[in-house]
Amino acid sequence: MKILIVKLGSIGDIVHTLPTLSAIRKAIPQAEITWVVESRTSEILRDNPTLDRLIELDTKAVRRRLVSGETLLYLLQQLRQLNASPFDVAIDFQGLIKSALIMFLSKAKRRCGFVRSALREKQSRFLLNQTFAVPSRSHVIVKNLTLAEKALDISVPISPYDFEFPICVSTEHENEADKAIETIGHNFAILNPGGGWYTKLWSPERFGLLADALWNNYKIKSAVTYGPGEEEPALRVVNSSESKQAHAINLSLKGFYSLAKCASLYVGGDTGPTHLAVAAKTPIVGLFGPTEWWRNGSPFLEDVCVERNDIDCRENCHRRSCNKWVCMDIEVERVLNAVEKRLNLTKIVQITSKEMAKIG
Repeated sequence: MKILIVKLGSIGDIVHTLPTLSAIRKAIPQAEITWVVESRTSEILRDNPTLDRLIELDTKAVRRRLVSGETLLYLLQQLRQLNASPFDVAIDFQGLIKSALIMFLSKAKRRCGFVRSALREKQSRFLLNQTFAVPSRSHVIVKNLTLAEKALDISVPISPYDFEFPICVSTEHENEADKAIETIGHNFAILNPGGGWYTKLWSPERFGLLADALWNNYKIKSAVTYGPGEEEPALRVVNSSESKQAHAINLSLKGFYSLAKCASLYVGGDTGPTHLAVAAKTPIVGLFGPTEWWRNGSPFLEDVCVERNDIDCRENCHRRSCNKWVCMDIEVERVLNAVEKRLNLTKIVQITSKEMAKIG
């Protein structure tokens, strides 16, 4: 069976679909699986043995009419791969017109997606020939798994602790993480002040105060991670920390993933690094404002979210700009309480694991 996965979007979008990729591969090991992804987020999927083929597109360049002759040729070559051999089924996990159009261009016999009510762009429905209902109030990982379960008639994991996030890292990425650990030491937290929308951001100065509290209360140093265009807030965090135990660190996505695997804690908003830290099974404290923890946050019960439930403007907000913007006005003390709770839960899990090992 030849299967096409269409999930273009952000880092978080890709991470949230990885458990589905793993479930498909386990259920249909002989399947030939192709994934179409945006070039800007494709690093997470490269060199992945779970995939047979990766097709990278730059749809933003097309929409902005920034396509040069060379770029257009590359884009056409990538699109031709869709027709190199007919797919038995294509599944659109994005729910957009562009993702449905890519599926249509693939000439797959079955073009599957969410029912109209669950699509992000309702007009994309006319390009699908099979749609499936998914639970309305559930984590996006569960929605993706349910779509694959119904479209392919396979069994998928139910418990979050059975979710697998196949990400292939190289020695180069591990060396990135090792170099960072040489600077900050082995007992460290990752603080990530960046994010795609400014409405998702927590104050860098408050991150700096949190870094001080982590050191003063727990002797945990802070790795303040940042990506392209995010150096300024990361440096503000470092400069706001009086303890001088916060260090700004820039890594590749897979280098960050390797570092997250070694961290004692992660604190950040609804952004790509947070979802990578979840995939790395790092203990998480999430800071969520205009988006929902139950939908986009960690699926693991021991992870903790700090959010403003005392205001009346968060339900279905998802605003990228706001003239009110109180949802991320969160006191450091509240975040520190969540940190204490999460660290205590880590200890309980570790003790329980040791006791279970003795019994075994």
